Amino acid sequence: MKKFGIYTLDSLDVAGKTVLLRVDINEPIDHANDRVTDDTRIRGCVPTIKELRDRGAKLVVMAHQGSDIEYKNYYTLRPHVAELDRLLGSPVKFIADVCGPAAQDAIRALQPGEVLLLDNVRFMAEEQTLFERNLKLTHEQQANTLVVRTLAPLGDCYVCDAFAAAHRDQPTLCGFEQCLPSAMGRLFEKEYSVISSLMEAPERPCVFVLGGAKIADAFMMMQTVLERGIADKVLTGGLVANILLAAGGTKIGEASMGFIKKQGYEGFIESAKPLLEQYPDKIVLPSDLAYTENGKRGEVDVNSLPDANMLVDIGHATAQTYRAAILDAKTVFVNGPMGIFEKEETEYGTKAVWQALADTTGYTVVGGGDSVTATNKYGLGSQMGYICTGGGALIRFLSGEELPVVRALRHAAESFPLD
Repeated sequence: MKKFGIYTLDSLDVAGKTVLLRVDINEPIDHANDRVTDDTRIRGCVPTIKELRDRGAKLVVMAHQGSDIEYKNYYTLRPHVAELDRLLGSPVKFIADVCGPAAQDAIRALQPGEVLLLDNVRFMAEEQTLFERNLKLTHEQQANTLVVRTLAPLGDCYVCDAFAAAHRDQPTLCGFEQCLPSAMGRLFEKEYSVISSLMEAPERPCVFVLGGAKIADAFMMMQTVLERGIADKVLTGGLVANILLAAGGTKIGEASMGFIKKQGYEGFIESAKPLLEQYPDKIVLPSDLAYTENGKRGEVDVNSLPDANMLVDIGHATAQTYRAAILDAKTVFVNGPMGIFEKEETEYGTKAVWQALADTTGYTVVGGGDSVTATNKYGLGSQMGYICTGGGALIRFLSGEELPVVRALRHAAESFPLD
């Protein structure tokens, strides 16, 4: 069975077969205590692991933890084993190796129904972000990298359940599809289906809530959903709102403007002007904003913003406006907080918007990254329609880009027919 030109698990005969499974269980790590502090992504891939295990696969799990550009979170996958054991209800084997002799021997020794987790694939240079960006290997070239060349002969098929990493063009994500029959896992299938529905036929009104500090991603996504008529309203917060306010002629103050310039975001002010001109009735800007002084919160109308204080949250009036729009919506997508939600004095806007997401009868989709963190902080996960594990992949998908992993899986469906 295919969906979106990609095989699902229903097409694979895995009993007694060695299945190479790529997941994304990149989680926050408490290094001092050697433990995972958030199991959101691990829980997401458990249904695929359980299904393959219960269908008698000899399951080899590949994953990454951190990267060369977020070195603070670069770590072994050893702490993840305890979480997998707990969630699966059965032991998971672990080998502190990726594709060396120890890993190869452990794979060959697997029995049907056993699960083996290899160590962090990004311990291999060819899996690192700098390698990807600098060498730009084709998928055919990725098939000849050490990790694929070594592990592919040991596997009967490949499954990718790492939607959160689908925007990455790396060997364990895009190389095995050149060598083996391949399918997407249940999480990948679900996330792809939910986001496709959001893009193609959302129930209306459809409201996007865009905030946070990842400016390039937010503006890329905003332009796509407005040009395609997907979004009826775009509610803005965080640095996204500050840049749009500046683009519309609001004096946002030296402190906030200085921060924008320091981050190299000044160019986005000019690129935001056409969006405001073309979609004045769809882009909703804050009417008041918050700042802090001596650790205390202050709020002010956007027409009289402080010069010396950073703008760190939306105000109460804006939060009420956004709540009304969210409660009236049939579909809501949120990506990025309204301000610095990690601190009590600057979390009001994010907390209020997230409570509105929980209270609305519309279908809510929560984007990855900080949006998931906020959802977990306020204990609202069970009240959201769908929580995506992907951050960068989700945003690039919503910007209309064909993700490298999707392209690779479609190639495998054509090259290794299973029907």
